[in-house]
Amino acid sequence: MRAIWKGAVSFGLVNVPVRLFSATENHDVQFRQVHEKDGGRIRYKRVCAIDGEEVAYSDIAKGYEAADGQMVVLSDEDMRSLPSRSTKEISIEKFVPSEQIDPLLFDKSYYLEPDKTGLKPYVLLRDALEKADRMALVTVSVRSRMTLAVLRVRDGVIVLQTLLWADEVRAPEFESLSEETHATAKELAMASSLVDSLSGDYVPDEFEDDYSEAVEALVASKIEGGEITTTPEAEGEETEVVDLLAALQRSVDKAKAAKAGPGAASGETTPSTPSTDDEAGATKTAATKSTTKKATAKTTTAKTAAKKTAAKKSTSGTVTKKAATKRAS
Repeated sequence: MRAIWKGAVSFGLVNVPVRLFSATENHDVQFRQVHEKDGGRIRYKRVCAIDGEEVAYSDIAKGYEAADGQMVVLSDEDMRSLPSRSTKEISIEKFVPSEQIDPLLFDKSYYLEPDKTGLKPYVLLRDALEKADRMALVTVSVRSRMTLAVLRVRDGVIVLQTLLWADEVRAPEFESLSEETHATAKELAMASSLVDSLSGDYVPDEFEDDYSEAVEALVASKIEGGEITTTPEAEGEETEVVDLLAALQRSVDKAKAAKAGPGAASGETTPSTPSTDDEAGATKTAATKSTTKKATAKTTTAKTAAKKTAAKKSTSGTVTKKAATKRAS
């Protein structure tokens, strides 16, 4: 796991340096919207509802729609004026009984891991929470906006769970349950008997996501049967590559111009990509030089060999004469 946030838990005069890790991950089956005919991905464009033109990201601003439908556009300066907190501190406000926190308020869960220097105060806080059977109500700013959260202990690790605000929980307003209706004593006895017969402990591994497994098996069978749609590249997807190559070429040209000196910028002669005629001339000249060089080397080699042969013959003749003189005497 990779830490998504670093900060410290503070309570009283004690600071506990910690790292924040996501405690959960989503394993839902993800489908793509495709064109049934050819399997092409369905893409959406950002289009203005007024003029129908596509809008670039750089031209998109934040808008707040009022209750009467009027739209208020907020600039970056407006957004910066809003209260925000980017402190790296998990501030404990109070310790509350665990049963007072409705599980409906729980939002996202994170594990807190202590730094090496904060191990002892981390263990102290963990053990104190377990002994008191309470949760620590805290304020924290993970992504610039302050939110409420609680600290509780799970399997020897402190867990931070962000909370929904009170007005984010809907009130259950159902007319069918507004009347005072209760089960009879006989019905309640039978229901209690059923509850007793199905009582047991919660073991998470006993339950599996059979839908995900069925989807994976279905996809695997289609792949084995060759039922695969080869999707051609969509038009326009190559544009980024071409632009990248063009940008790289401009960078190379700029580097060459800078290396050539200040004269290159003023329009003086600079090394550039030769034209076809220049390339032909340069190739011909290079070939001529190469041929001349080879011929010269060949002539030099021949002359050297001739000299060696003459020297060898001269030596041989001298030796023969000496041998003849010796026999005559």
